[in-house]
Amino acid sequence: MVEDTESRLAGLLRQAIAGDETAYSEFLRRAATFVRAVARRKLGTRAETDAEDIVQETLLAVHLKRHTWRSDQPVLPWLGAITRYKMIDGFRRRGRRIDVDIDDYADIIASPQSETASEKDIRFALDSLAPGQRKVVSAIAIEGRSTQDLAVELGVTETAVRVALHRGLAAIAAKFGPDKS
Repeated sequence: MVEDTESRLAGLLRQAIAGDETAYSEFLRRAATFVRAVARRKLGTRAETDAEDIVQETLLAVHLKRHTWRSDQPVLPWLGAITRYKMIDGFRRRGRRIDVDIDDYADIIASPQSETASEKDIRFALDSLAPGQRKVVSAIAIEGRSTQDLAVELGVTETAVRVALHRGLAAIAAKFGPDKS
């Protein structure tokens, strides 16, 4: 059956490229059936709406790129490749996701924590610093502020801010570094 489809589509496309409009129309009709079957098989439950989009996009691409098909090569792999790429494009555009009602799983989902373990570790490390170092390390390392902005805010030089940052990070490393347990 695949060989029959292959030979029939290849013959129609050869005739179409030679200028036979009737053969081209028949090729597109048969190609649409092939593409629709491939799309529905790959898409599963979303097949009806998305499959028709894939068929239309694939047929448009075939129309625009029919000159790229080599008549000495099989047409089904060429058509299948175009279909596959159009499906991938569709997934990228729409995103492939599954919506699940969270109420169905509310009893087994953990309640949200107010603070993650790493946030607790960071807070604990910052609490071990002197207030000035804590402010500098937090502002630069956590909030991502610049040394220049922080220096202006604190009324000190950028060098003073860098020294406080370095000393604060060194104090954290000394207390919680890899040699500490």
